[in-house]
Amino acid sequence: MLRLAAACLAAGLALTAPLSAQTLRYGMMEDPDALDPTLARTFASRMVFAALCDKLVDIGPDLKPVPQLATTWALSPDEKALTMTLRPGVRFHDGEPVNAAAAKFSIERHLKMPGSQRRGEIAPIDSVEVVDDLTFKINLKQPFAPLMAQFTDRAGMLVSPKAAERLGDKFATGPVCAGPFRFVERVPQDRIVVERFPDYWNKDQIHIQRIEFRPIPDGTVRLTNLRAGQLDLLERLAPTDAPQVARDAKLKLASTYELGFQSVLFNLSKAGSPVADPRVRAAFDLALDRNAISQVVFNGEFLPGNQWVSPKHPDYVKEYPLPKRDVAKAKALLAEAGQPRPQITMMVYANSEAPQVGQVIQAMTKEAGFDVRLQATDFTTALDLADKGNYEAYLYNWSGRPDPDGNTFSFLACKAPINYPRYCSPEADAALQAERGSVDPEKRKAAWKALADKVLTDRPSVYLMHRKLLWAYSPKLTGFVPYPDGLARFTGLKLN
Repeated sequence: MLRLAAACLAAGLALTAPLSAQTLRYGMMEDPDALDPTLARTFASRMVFAALCDKLVDIGPDLKPVPQLATTWALSPDEKALTMTLRPGVRFHDGEPVNAAAAKFSIERHLKMPGSQRRGEIAPIDSVEVVDDLTFKINLKQPFAPLMAQFTDRAGMLVSPKAAERLGDKFATGPVCAGPFRFVERVPQDRIVVERFPDYWNKDQIHIQRIEFRPIPDGTVRLTNLRAGQLDLLERLAPTDAPQVARDAKLKLASTYELGFQSVLFNLSKAGSPVADPRVRAAFDLALDRNAISQVVFNGEFLPGNQWVSPKHPDYVKEYPLPKRDVAKAKALLAEAGQPRPQITMMVYANSEAPQVGQVIQAMTKEAGFDVRLQATDFTTALDLADKGNYEAYLYNWSGRPDPDGNTFSFLACKAPINYPRYCSPEADAALQAERGSVDPEKRKAAWKALADKVLTDRPSVYLMHRKLLWAYSPKLTGFVPYPDGLARFTGLKLN
C-alpha cells in the first residue's frame, strides 16, 4: 500500500511539474502604484504593464518605434497630423475589439482623466478622429517630435472602453488591456498575479502560463530567494552582487545602461529652505564626486552623469562636461549666500541602496559645510510627498524614455505633472517647446543646448548618474533580452 501511495505521489508530481514550471516568479524592488496606465507613475508598474498592456508601438534595439498594436503610421507633411492603422483581429482581455474607437477613447482618457500622469506627455494632441474601424488620425496643435516615443510607453497603452467605463476610477483594481497576460489578483506588498491570455494576437510566442510579480525591497533577500529557487528572475540586482552572480554557474546575469537618471531634486517652493537659493544648490553640486559615489555604493558599475541623458547619448550637451568636485568653491558659494552651515533634509527610498547613496552624499557635502539629514521613506509615500511639495530634497530615480523629451519636459516645464521641484523658467519652457516642435535633428540639438544653458545653471535638480540595469535569473529561463527601458519582453520567454 505504501509503495502504491508513493507511486501515485510521484505520478502526481510528474503531472504538475510542467504546469508549475511555466509560472514565472519575478522579484521586484518595490510594489507598483496604480495598475492604470493613465494614473501610474512608477518604474515597477511599467514592469507589470509589460505583461498586461500592449502599446501602439514598442521600441527596437536601436530605440526606434516598431509595430505592436499599430502596424503602420504616417506623419503629414506639416508634421501636425499622425495617421495610425491598428492590427486586425485583436481583442482586449474582456473580448471587446481593439479598434480605432478604443484608441480614441484611450488617448482621450490619458488627456482628460483627473489625475492623469500622461497629460503632459501628449499635451500637444488637439483631437483624435476615427477614420475607419482600424484607422485613426491624431491632430496636433503644433508639430510634436516626441509623440511616437511617448506611444512606446504608457501613453500608447490602450484600455478596454467597456471596462474603463464600468470601473471608473477603480480601473486599477481590475485592469483590462490587450497584452499577452490578463490580470488575476493583487495582494498589496505581496504579489501581483497575471495569466496567459489565450486570445492574444501573438499567442504562439507566449510560452509562460502565469507570472507572479513579487515585491521584495531588500536586494539581498531577493537574491537569496533566487538562489533558493523561490524566484526565477529578479530586476535591479545590486551592483555589488553582480561579480558573484557572474561567477555562479547556477545563475545568469544580464545588463544594460538605463535611459534615465538618478538625481537629487530640490523643492524650490519650500518656504525658508536653504535650497531656494541657487548658490546653495550650486554648492551642493560642487561638493559631490560622482565617480566616488559610483565606486563606493555601486562597485563602479553606474555611469556618472550631470544631465538628463548620459555622456554616451547623442543628445548629451558636450559644452557641459561632468563637473569636478571643488569643496573650496562650494564653501565660498555658501558664504556668499550667507548660509555657511545649511541644514537640509533629503528624502531617500527605504530600500537597500538609496540610504547608502544618501550617506555618501551626506559625508561629501558635510566637508563643504552642509548638514544633510536623511529621511528614509517608502516608495509610494515618497512620491505622494513630492506630489504635494512636502519635501526639501529628494534622491530620485527616473527609468528614462527613448526620446530625451521624456526625461525633461515633465520635470522642467512650468506646472508639468511631475515637476516636483516646482521649477518654472520662461527660457527653459521656450527651449522645451523648441525641441518638441521640430523633427529636424539640428534644431533639436540647438534646443537641448539652450535648455542646458538655463537648467544646469539654475539646478532645480542635480543629476548624479545613470544606472546599469542588472538582472539575475535562473538558467531555466531562456529568451531573456535586456532592454535599456528596464522592461522584460515576455515574447519568446520560456522556462525549461
